[in-house]
Amino acid sequence: MKKISILILAILLSHFLHAQYLMDMVDTSKDIGKGMLALYNRFDNIRLTGYIQPQFQIASFKGANGFSGGDFSTNSSNRFMLRRARLRFDYIHFPKVSNGPSLQFVFQFDATERGVNVRDVWGRIFENKYQLFAFTTGLFARPFSYELNLSSSDRESPERGRMSQLLMKTERDLGAMVTIDSRKKNGQLKFLKADLGFFNGPGLSATSDYDSHKDFIGRISLKTQAISKKVTISAATSILYGGLIQNTIYVYKTSGAAGNQSFVLDSSIANMGKLAPRKYYSVDAQLKIKNRIGFTECRVEWMAGQQTASSNSSETPGTLFTGSDGYYVRNFSGGYLYFLQHLGNTHHQLGIKYDWYDPNTDVRGSDIGKTGSNMNAANIKFSTVGFGYINYINDNVKLVLWYDKVTNEKTQVPGFTGDVLDNVFTCRLQFRF
Repeated sequence: MKKISILILAILLSHFLHAQYLMDMVDTSKDIGKGMLALYNRFDNIRLTGYIQPQFQIASFKGANGFSGGDFSTNSSNRFMLRRARLRFDYIHFPKVSNGPSLQFVFQFDATERGVNVRDVWGRIFENKYQLFAFTTGLFARPFSYELNLSSSDRESPERGRMSQLLMKTERDLGAMVTIDSRKKNGQLKFLKADLGFFNGPGLSATSDYDSHKDFIGRISLKTQAISKKVTISAATSILYGGLIQNTIYVYKTSGAAGNQSFVLDSSIANMGKLAPRKYYSVDAQLKIKNRIGFTECRVEWMAGQQTASSNSSETPGTLFTGSDGYYVRNFSGGYLYFLQHLGNTHHQLGIKYDWYDPNTDVRGSDIGKTGSNMNAANIKFSTVGFGYINYINDNVKLVLWYDKVTNEKTQVPGFTGDVLDNVFTCRLQFRF
């Protein structure tokens, strides 16, 4: 009975300690972190967690395109689907004489009706003399943006924003990262965390790295700080500095006076082998206010930079272009706002989210598709207002009822002269252990 009781406690703690942030480290300076390490050690240093997200969706019309779990089939406007089904294995090793763990290994895969995919395979080495540094390598979440790294099991909205999905599909990439994060209770840098790493670039949108250039990604975070007994704040800034090796001589950039912008071709032979830019800059902040029924929370993030992609999409390419295909370089901007409010108690929550993505800030919607212009639908700005109700039924089950109202710029492109009806309602149950 004693062993059974300890095992039940381990399972319960694994829920409460489930990392809200995908690459969070174990904080051994806190009692709950020490208890977690003790449980790891008690049960052969292995921890198993997982969740599934079955859902039903209704779209505005058959074959609707969108970013609420993918496009609908041509003849379908509603569907059941298993959005995610994740199983994660963690292993932590403890030396006999040490101030903390020496290494961590993680393996996570996703199994749905669409197939089985690997999501995380990474190892981390801890430095325990100063309890300040850690080194991570393998396939893991890029250290960029708050929403990108917020676990899908903890996020209130069913999906990340359009910008996040296009610029960093699946959020993960192969690389190596150094983390500076004090694990001492009274460490001088306890309030800060820095992640600095180099990554292949294409992430899981490609089966392998297609050039020798690596992306540098860095994120410096101000950890949650108490302003008063009821108010906390956190913030961060992120940078991605990378690009694609140009495999052709054709490069297109936006040029022209206001109202007459178009893509101008540069076909200089010197373009071959140069680096087409992918440069992202982001700032984010989170404010949380405790009240008698739970919490009021606000989140904001803004991102801007340069993206190199194809003529028909601003999504990061999965392959290098060849032949007459060209590299399209666009200045972009986007972001999101969250407002979260508990209703009556912490089991009920209202969520409102606004996110936007402008893939080409140098052109206005009314000029896209204009006679004489080569601006197509890939340059249209989209905005989404999402709102919903979240019911935390118990520690292991969550109900999400969410509606996304999507709005696009009015352009002169056929099919986008007005607002396209691509709204989606999602009803999701999440089971987690």
